[in-house]
Amino acid sequence: MAGKNTVQRVEEIVKPFAEALSLDLWDITFTKEGTDWYLRIYIDKSGGVSIDDCVDLTHAVTKPLDEADPISQSYMLEVSSPGVERELKKDWHFEKYLGSPVTVRTIRPIENVRDFGGVLEKYENGEITVRLRDEKKMIFSRKEISFVKLDDFNISDF
Repeated sequence: MAGKNTVQRVEEIVKPFAEALSLDLWDITFTKEGTDWYLRIYIDKSGGVSIDDCVDLTHAVTKPLDEADPISQSYMLEVSSPGVERELKKDWHFEKYLGSPVTVRTIRPIENVRDFGGVLEKYENGEITVRLRDEKKMIFSRKEISFVKLDDFNISDF
């Protein structure tokens, strides 16, 4: 696994176990918070993720992760759902949620605004088209976006 980053190595180990449990591997993050490192595995499935799904995947991957030892330092393993306000990061995330309400935060303000709420209308070639409340359509390049999150509660002003 030389040349791959930690998240890629973990994904290669975890993905077959998630698939065997009929779970979608939504995202993996490896971050330092204070003095502790956290390996977070986010899973999803049709109908929603239960605590049992999280426990089952945790039990399934703990030993293989220990044996493969893709992370040199000690860390905390957390397995959870990405939540209802999940962040859309991968191409298939955007494709899955076409027609859904989203909040887009840009890296730099556009006309003094960084947060835009609307309906995700299109995703193509790294560009996201969002229809705002006033029916105006905005196209964002993924390069100019801080994040895109589902907005199932319509929190954003759209």
